[in-house]
Amino acid sequence: SQIHTHMCYSEFNDIIEFIAAMDADVITIETSRSNMELLDAFVDFKYPNEIGPGVYDIHSPRVPPTDEMSNLMSKAEAVIPRKNLWVNPDCGLKTRQWSEVKPSLINMVETATKLRATASK
Repeated sequence: SQIHTHMCYSEFNDIIEFIAAMDADVITIETSRSNMELLDAFVDFKYPNEIGPGVYDIHSPRVPPTDEMSNLMSKAEAVIPRKNLWVNPDCGLKTRQWSEVKPSLINMVETATKLRATASK
């Protein structure tokens, strides 16, 4: 089994070592609204486990296009090795309607599928 943890709206620079010490297999974090700037904490500190930076803002009814999500993942790959990345929403989806959630998740899965295809080449 895997242990996942989620952190919203966090500034990680001061606490990154403590987060790593929790030894969660995967940490998911809100990063889409910051345009992945929250990943700056991971530039100097090499997080030992996997990270799922959020690729769409679940607080907005807007359905993000796949190219936008891909661009965010490219920014994440500049900081974190692709093999350590997960593609996921910023947070849970309880504030959204199904009419917003389904197309957003379809786009997110399409983004992840394209990334996997380019990784296997």
